Amino acid sequence: MGWEADRMGGKREGEREREKERERDRERERERERERERERERERERGRKTGEGRQERERGREKERERERERQRERERKRERERERENERERGREKEREREREREREREREREREREREGERERKRERGRKTGEGRQERERGRERERERERERERERERERERKRERERERERERGREREREREKERKREREREREGWRERRRERVKERDRERERERERDREKGGLEGIPIWISGISNWREKRWREREGEREREREREREREKERERERERERERERGRMRERESKQERERERERERERERERERERERKRESERGERMRGRERERERKREREREREREREREREREREREREIKSEKERERERERERWRETEREREREREREGEKERVSKRERERERERERERER
Repeated sequence: MGWEADRMGGKREGEREREKERERDRERERERERERERERERERERGRKTGEGRQERERGREKERERERERQRERERKRERERERENERERGREKEREREREREREREREREREREREGERERKRERGRKTGEGRQERERGRERERERERERERERERERERKRERERERERERGREREREREKERKREREREREGWRERRRERVKERDRERERERERDREKGGLEGIPIWISGISNWREKRWREREGEREREREREREREKERERERERERERERGRMRERESKQERERERERERERERERERERERKRESERGERMRGRERERERKREREREREREREREREREREREREIKSEKERERERERERWRETEREREREREREGEKERVSKRERERERERERERER
């Protein structure tokens, strides 16, 4: 029952880990929402201060629509991750059910062997009562019973060893699963960091464009540089020069920040590599320990084999006929095991066919999702073209009004 408790504990631990991950996702979503709200507030404040009017409000609405589309894509990605986790959990449950069925079949085979041994003992007792072979026959029967008892003990020992090996394998699998989960979490974290960096970069570019637009708007409000006194033109040129210098300094600062970010990423990668190295070292150490344990077990098995050989040599003549009968029964059992293996191979083929169908369905779903994403990108490109064209028409009308004035 220990393995069952460990399995349930592992499932609960995995569930708690997934719940923590969902809570972190929700917290990040709330933080992004607060950030977007602050950004909108700043936009409104800038709009009130500068009086940029209808064009600025249109840009604000466009940004809001863009953010809404981004939130929609984020929700879609979240649902996709949730579906992937659910599929992973379902595969784990299916594997566990298969292992349980295998253990049940093993227990059934053990019960069948026990019934066979009991029937054989009963037949021998019946023969002893009928023939009255006496003390010598009873002694041979007791000797055979002791031999069978030793064989059962060896079988139980082998079963315990197989059970320990399965438990170690499950522990290794849980460790690998935890490592895969941590790796996925690190990958998602890197993706979120890159996405945040790209978002900040887009915001900086948009802010720079807005600053340029406001600068040009101020110049247009002053009537442009043509036909005005030279000293005003010099001030405007000086302002432009100062703006370019500040922009260059900000660009250099951003470049330095990117370099620092790359260095931090390399350091994290080195740390992950060291962690993987330590994990491999622990795994190797455990494997060596298991190999030593298996070697000790083999030595004990050889010692038992020598003991069995000595026992066998002492009672060989008495057990000759019994061995022949036992060989016949063993051949029968071997045929039964072969039939069982054939049935198991048939079940394995059925599972493989089912798994292949499932993989094919998964590939089909992936192709559908890729097509859907392509359509979404196409719609995004079309919308972007439309917005660019609209802005161009708006600027043309603005220039026309300016010329008219």
